[in-house]
Amino acid sequence: MPAYQRDTIKVWNMMVEIQETVSQTTRAFSILLSSISFISLLVGGIGIMNIMFVSVSERTKEIGLRKAIGTNNTDILLQFIMEFIFVCCIRGFVGIIFGSIVSIIIGKFADWSTVITPFSIALAFCFSGFTGLIWTVACKKVSKLSPIEVLRYD
Repeated sequence: MPAYQRDTIKVWNMMVEIQETVSQTTRAFSILLSSISFISLLVGGIGIMNIMFVSVSERTKEIGLRKAIGTNNTDILLQFIMEFIFVCCIRGFVGIIFGSIVSIIIGKFADWSTVITPFSIALAFCFSGFTGLIWTVACKKVSKLSPIEVLRYD
């Protein structure tokens, strides 16, 4: 047995291990909540696309009349894109208000500090407008039809 042994004293810092555990748990919850929000945004986007498709389908006569008097495809597409971005932004605004109220209420009951930053509000608002822009796929098909086909559509 050697006279001097190196590994006889071990220092264990319990606070560092607790901090690492909390950090790992927070990271796991963040990934979980991000994946849930991504799935809900995808489902919401598909719902928005269906609403847009129905709206465009019901307005084919209007589109045909506009095309018959000389409106080009870009103007028709731009009109629908602006309408859908507006609708999505209004829905995003309602969602921001509802989410903020629910977060504050849950924070009061759970005794958590709830912070709603202007950056998160702006990000949510921009994302809702961007969602409206992405899901305007339904408009491209109708804007490229000829006026005769659209007016004949029933």
